[in-house]
Amino acid sequence: MPANAVDRLAARLSELAGAPVELERPSDPKHGDYATNIALRTAPQRKQPPRELAAELAERAEALEEIERAEVAGPGFLNLWVTTAWLADALREIGPDYGAGSALEREKIQVELISANPAGPLTVGSARNGAYGDSVARLLDYAGHEVAREYYFNDAGRQVDLFRASVEARRSGEELPEGGYQGEYINELAALGVDPVEHMLGEIRREVADFRIHIDTWRHQGEIEKHVAEVLPRLDTYEAEGTIWARTSAYGDDKDRPLVRSSDGSYLYFAADVAYVRDKLERGFDLAIYVLGADHHGYVGRLKAAAAMLGYDPERIEVLIYQLVHIVEGGLTKKISKRRGDVVFLHELVEKIGIDAARWYLISRGHDQPIDIDVDLAAERSQKNPVYYVQYAHARIAGILRNAGDAEISPTVTSTLEPEERELVKRLLELPEVAAEAAEKRGPQAIPTYAIRVADDFHRFYHEHRVLESEQRAFRLALCRATQIVIARCLDLVGVDAPERM
Repeated sequence: MPANAVDRLAARLSELAGAPVELERPSDPKHGDYATNIALRTAPQRKQPPRELAAELAERAEALEEIERAEVAGPGFLNLWVTTAWLADALREIGPDYGAGSALEREKIQVELISANPAGPLTVGSARNGAYGDSVARLLDYAGHEVAREYYFNDAGRQVDLFRASVEARRSGEELPEGGYQGEYINELAALGVDPVEHMLGEIRREVADFRIHIDTWRHQGEIEKHVAEVLPRLDTYEAEGTIWARTSAYGDDKDRPLVRSSDGSYLYFAADVAYVRDKLERGFDLAIYVLGADHHGYVGRLKAAAAMLGYDPERIEVLIYQLVHIVEGGLTKKISKRRGDVVFLHELVEKIGIDAARWYLISRGHDQPIDIDVDLAAERSQKNPVYYVQYAHARIAGILRNAGDAEISPTVTSTLEPEERELVKRLLELPEVAAEAAEKRGPQAIPTYAIRVADDFHRFYHEHRVLESEQRAFRLALCRATQIVIARCLDLVGVDAPERM
């Protein structure tokens, strides 16, 4: 049996129609609580005019106890009005786990996120990686998958050597190496008198935890490289130009990738990548998700090719590419380059706007779109700031429930619902579909968008109707509590606090 009221209603209508029915909410409630185009979709197979078929379905639908009335609209749409009793029963189902467990097949999934090299504190770019990857992981977990989060430290190679050399040069008063790292943080590390890489490994762990990201496993490039020699014989390779190459172009990549320098046997980047693919999939993950920055677009083909060469299904590898973050302050966009010292670090952003706003804004747009964060707006504690606006709705409801004391809370309806009540209930009932689709599409940006709509509908209801002084107090308190549960779930899915007071 479907887990929620809307899906069950769609299933009953599907039985009447003899085909799967998808219910949508019309933008104008005058066109019904729900609508379906099932007659338009099935009329050709049934060799029947769509409006005639829709009229037959309308008659059958009105016989259901859930449906108050049904009407045919336009070329053959079926508009449906549900009963007040159905809305009340649907509201009764909204609890802490409402919308959870949507996955049809539960999988063991790894999400690798951030994985910035330890050549300095985390930047706002890495912060987007973390916020986005963590929210994807939260959604997958909520859908019912077994999810593990991993951070891969690129703590070997030229960039790390250059970082160490830059700090040492500052420490000894010598010139920076060519292409070396600059900025105040290099001077601060030089003054500490510690190994800068080890120090940054510890700092990154702390920053990640402070940003509300739980990492289950931490991997190091040095550890992975120890197993490269075991992996190379399993690959399709050839030698050319003093290098051993992987023939990845034969496995879907756009070109072949270098693995080993013939002259000294030293490994190139892709060698560790291949060993890491094997490391992930041998641990039994059904799916390994990489969250990588815009400059890693070529990794999609090469990582899938690595899996295929090793004998794994390349569909077990998924690469999510996120775009750049631009910080706007005082109307000006800051230029960012860790190497030059022109950089905005995560801790600086958090100091200005707080963790809640940082997490919210960093996933408020699709990962394939760049983000502009207006620091001045994000720091505002006003209803112009969307994260504050949604949190305020949660806090306001918490205040109502505190003031209600021991008053009865019941979704039982004793009269006709007001339009604002009906609209709010229907909005809350969207959570299962919104969360399931966001998990499936790896699109957590849908959650803040939905949360704003819930807050809009709640504020509209609250401004139009009394709660505690109403004859419908028990129902309205139940409506408030259900709204609070849904908002809290949305905020949790994006790693934002749900405050009781503001």
